[in-house]
Amino acid sequence: MLNAEGVTNEEFIEYKGKPLVRQGDDIFYGDLSDKYYVYMMIMSDKKSPKGDEDVPGTIMVQLLDSKTKKPEKQKITNGLAEAFEFAEAWLRYNDKD
Repeated sequence: MLNAEGVTNEEFIEYKGKPLVRQGDDIFYGDLSDKYYVYMMIMSDKKSPKGDEDVPGTIMVQLLDSKTKKPEKQKITNGLAEAFEFAEAWLRYNDKD
């Protein structure tokens, strides 16, 4: 399947079987042809546990309707792990609709 730019899904990395794309501070998770996908925006960075590099800190997570592009759910999280927990759960739950 191709996206709007003509890139096949095989060129995307995946997380738990769904495409994952990062561009700057924006992360898109899920297939845009499905009913819902997740948009994440990195709002702040923090130092890694070793203190040698910046890692995403505060992240806004939204479940978006693919047709309307309007958020169905929104959450502010502390770190990527928590953001992906919400994103994966929302997509899994809403795939049943």
